[in-house]
Amino acid sequence: MTSSIRMPSGQRFARAATSSGGPVSSLNPQIWTRCSRSRACSIGTTARGTGHWASDLDARLGHLESVVSERQRATAEEYRLILSILDDAAVDPAPWVGPDPTLDPAWHDARGRTPRAVQRNRVDLAERAAVAEIAVRLHLSEQTVRTRAAHARTLVGGCPQLWSAFSHGRISEKHAVDAARLAATLPAGDTAAFLRFDDGACTQALILPPAKFAVAARAMRERVHAESLESRHRRVAGDRGVWLTPELDGMATIHALLPADRAKAVMSRLDQAARHLRACADEDRTLMQLRADAFADLLTMTSDDGPVSAGGRSTVNEAPAAEAPTPNATSTPRTFRGAPPAAVVVTIPALTLLGHDVEPVTLEGYGPIDLDTAKRLAGNATSWIRLLTHPVTGAPLVLDRKTYRVPVALRRWLGVTSPTCVFPGCGRAARDCDIDHRTAWADGGTTDEDNLDPKCRHHHRLRHETRWTPARDPGSGALSWTSPLGGRYDTDPPPF
Repeated sequence: MTSSIRMPSGQRFARAATSSGGPVSSLNPQIWTRCSRSRACSIGTTARGTGHWASDLDARLGHLESVVSERQRATAEEYRLILSILDDAAVDPAPWVGPDPTLDPAWHDARGRTPRAVQRNRVDLAERAAVAEIAVRLHLSEQTVRTRAAHARTLVGGCPQLWSAFSHGRISEKHAVDAARLAATLPAGDTAAFLRFDDGACTQALILPPAKFAVAARAMRERVHAESLESRHRRVAGDRGVWLTPELDGMATIHALLPADRAKAVMSRLDQAARHLRACADEDRTLMQLRADAFADLLTMTSDDGPVSAGGRSTVNEAPAAEAPTPNATSTPRTFRGAPPAAVVVTIPALTLLGHDVEPVTLEGYGPIDLDTAKRLAGNATSWIRLLTHPVTGAPLVLDRKTYRVPVALRRWLGVTSPTCVFPGCGRAARDCDIDHRTAWADGGTTDEDNLDPKCRHHHRLRHETRWTPARDPGSGALSWTSPLGGRYDTDPPPF
């Protein structure tokens, strides 16, 4: 039996002879000599080829290391520049919010604020205006800009070794961000804790990949933190929240940040309900699907509703119910079980609903959804708001000068025409925004569709209290913003 492994001919011949049971020495000497010469020649050629390819690969890998290091240095410089711009705005707010009015001896604040209060407000607004300028120029969210500045400030001020390694391209952005996030939770002013964390974390960051470094850095943070875990937990419990992330194909992910014991209780309840239903003879859903259906049922049903799964089958009502809270017990938190059903806003073009068009259906705050889901929601709707075209709505889109407050129907219409805040890059839903008069009411502006825009409270303040200025093209109606530094930025197109 011969081997199928590829090798120089001499080796292949010797393997065959040995496998057949005959010793190599029994071969004809002339044949063995020729085989040996062939083997030596082949090995020499292979060695030269291997050396060439190894050299080429090593050169390319070296170039890759240089590229990555340069990218990391550039990223650190980006963080540094963001921080320096915001620090300069705090030192000199004038380029962002205009001259300081408190320097005028005749100055009087209409709202009765002291000069120090006005100056603090100017610093805050200047930083906001600078963040907005950076965000629109770099096509980043304002939260991202603020986060990068905060990380840079933490590393520069508290972790000089980590910052040096980052700025010289020796550690990745992920290493630096994880380290900054953990260091920022150390007690302010505890220089010894920062230095111990910096020393230990930098050593680990230089040798560990990001995932393992994150584990090691968390352990290092626990060792150097002077505050007890109980005190820290009481403080960070205030950060709890729930948020939604749109996914593809009509799906979405719900995230919840909760105290660990409550999060574990939620998962145990969902798992209990899912396993109870999984035991049913006709149940074909997986445990993952059952947990998801139970989660949706438990949160969307009211006190009188029985939960219904995506397939129409009962899900969690067969599982043991949680003990009802005592009405007057102050130690028991209030629950949502008796709350009214939540409203879901869906915009369905009439021709699409009738099957005569393919214009997409949109779910408020999410985007396009499939028509079957839209029809199911439409069939269950207890009321309709007509928002198809102006003649159909019946909503008073143009009002007289006697009306300043925006009526509900007009606010709903503005939520359709401008689903989010009109500042570039802002994704705050129109329902959570202020409705701002483009031409101020005091200057003769009217309360009608052509003179109103949704602006979140943050960008509403930027418009009126900094040098950010919106303007609408009289011909096309397109809205643009001019920054304090003179840059012009168009507002974003509608997302859906």
